[in-house]
Parts: sequence; C-alpha cells; structure tokens
Amino acid sequence: MPDSVDIDNGQAGGGESSTADAAPAPAPAPRPRSSTAAIVLATLAVAYTLWATQALLLPVLLAMFFALIGNPIIRTLEKIHIPRFLGALAVLSSGLACAMLLGSLMTEPAGKLMREVPRELREIAPKLREVVKPVQDAKKGAESIARVAGGEDANAVRLVRTEVNDPFRALTATPRMIASVLAVVLLTLFFMVYGANLQRKVLALLPGRQQKKLTVDILQSIEREMSRYVLTITIINTLLGLAFAGVLVWLGLAIPEALMWGTLAALLNFAPYVGPLIGILAMLLMGFVHFDTPLEALLPAGIYLLLHTVESQFVTPILLGRRMALSPLVLILGLMVFGWLWGIIGLLLAVPLLACTKVVLERVDGLGPWARLLE
Repeated sequence: MPDSVDIDNGQAGGGESSTADAAPAPAPAPRPRSSTAAIVLATLAVAYTLWATQALLLPVLLAMFFALIGNPIIRTLEKIHIPRFLGALAVLSSGLACAMLLGSLMTEPAGKLMREVPRELREIAPKLREVVKPVQDAKKGAESIARVAGGEDANAVRLVRTEVNDPFRALTATPRMIASVLAVVLLTLFFMVYGANLQRKVLALLPGRQQKKLTVDILQSIEREMSRYVLTITIINTLLGLAFAGVLVWLGLAIPEALMWGTLAALLNFAPYVGPLIGILAMLLMGFVHFDTPLEALLPAGIYLLLHTVESQFVTPILLGRRMALSPLVLILGLMVFGWLWGIIGLLLAVPLLACTKVVLERVDGLGPWARLLE
C-alpha cells in the first residue's frame, strides 16, 4: 500500500514536470528601436561623405559614365580588328573634338551677348518696373504695417554684411578646373582601355558562380541600358536644339547666335524639369532683349515650351518606352538631392544614377518591389 502511494506520488510528480515542460515560452523582448536611428545616422553619414568628397568623387563618376557610354562603340571597333587602345583613343578624341567645336561656335555669340546684355537690360528696365510696380507698392505697404505693428524704430542701426571680392580667387580656381577636366579625360581613357580587365579581376574575387553570373548580368544590363538611353537622349536633344535654332533664325536672329541658344536648349534638356524651367526663363530674357513688342518677346519662350512638351510627352516615350521610365516624384527628389550634393554635375548625373539603381534592383532577388517603386 505505501509502495502504491509512492508510485502514485511519483506519477503525479512526473505529470507536474511534463506540464511545466509544456508551458509556453515567455514572449520575446521587444526589439530595440536603435536600428531606425542607426539607419538614419548611416544615411546622414553617407550624404555627408558624398558631399565632402565631391572633388575626388565627381571626376571618377564622370569618367565611369563616359566610359560606360563609349564601351559599346569600342567593342564594335574591336570586331573589325581595331585594338582597344586605338578604339578608345578614337572615341575619346572624337568626343573632345565635338566639345571643342561646339565651344568655338558659342564663344563669339556668347561674348557678344555678355557685352550687350547690360545695355539691353537698362533699356527694358522701365518696362519691367512698370510691370512690377504694383507688387513693389504692396510690399512697401506690408513693410510699413509690420513696422507699426512691431514697434520697429525707423532710426535703428542696421548692420549690412558685405563681401570683398578676392582678385586671386579666379587665379586659384582656373588651375583647379583645368586639373579636374584633365583628370576626367585621363580617367575616361583608362577606364575604356583597362576597365574590362579590371572588371574580370573583380569578378574573380567573388566566391560563388551564381554571384559572378548575377554581377555580370547587372553590369551588362547597366552598360546596355545606359548606352541606349544616353545616345537616344543625345540625339533627341540635338534635334530639339537644331529645331529651336531654326525657329530663331526664322524669327530674325543671326545664325551663330541662334546656334548658341539652340545649344543651350539642348544642354538644359538633359536635366528634366529643372533644365527646361531655366530654359524658359532664359528664352524670356532673350526675347525681351531682341524684340520690341511684348508678343514677339514672348514668342521664343512659347516656341521653346511647345517643342519641349512635344519632345517629353510624345517623342521620348515612343523611342525609349517605359524601360527607363522613372516616377516624376522620385525624379524630382533625386534632382534635389544630387543637385544639393554636387551642383550642376549632380543635376546631369541624377537620371543616370537613378536608372542604374533601378536596373540593379530589378536584377537582385527580393528587391523587385523597390524597382517598381521607382517607376
């Protein structure tokens, strides 16, 4: 009888032990929120690094971008048994020759415009003052009301901050600009000649065959899409500039000056939204300088806006399709960020960098939704 009691107590004890083992585990502690702060700090650190190292980073990015465009042409030349070095030298020399020819064509009319603009602005200043006079009167009235309401003393001393122009600033900035241009040219040549070999050595460092295949696919897609995009956009913008120059010649401008404004329109069109907005303001100024009546003065800006609308809404979507289409909101944010970081060069590189990011996100597993977010 005692043995049975002991057995029962043992079974009961065993039952309590199994029940304790089957009890649910305690809920895990909530994850700390420090990860969000770490992401924010890392983003700020990267942005500051990109801004602080722009003098070193921008020449490298521009050289890689130009080499990326020229690589398909160099490979085509290699197929007809032209060595890679000679092909790269020919492509780079052709690009530099076109840039120098364009600069020589724009030098004379640009200098003439810079000499004539102050005089023309003095002539149109009375017209502009009549236009903005109601706005100025309203501003003065608002300032008077604000002084009365705030009790500001009219005889209060105001400190005016002035900046002394350094005559040696131009002397120090010019060599830096020349050095940056030479660095871009040399880096572009080296990337064209030795980039393929460097790419093979980098791929050899990857551990797995799948990673190598994915990396090669991403690099080839970026090169193919960027070359197609840049060449197509360059042709479209060139035709746009020629059409606008032809319209200006029809309106009575001299051919060199019309070519200068057409070239400006073509270059500004590489920066979406921001470039055409600056172009409209420039064409308004040019219209008021060259023409007398208000209708004639507004005509160049109106024609430029019409040509840009046809190009952006019909020509470019038909030729490029939706493969390189980016969300207008994402594009504006990208232009703001890269323009803030790198200035004018950032505005020109914003679209290619966003397009490269989109290509990479499309090729990596699990990141497809992020690529669709950019569309």
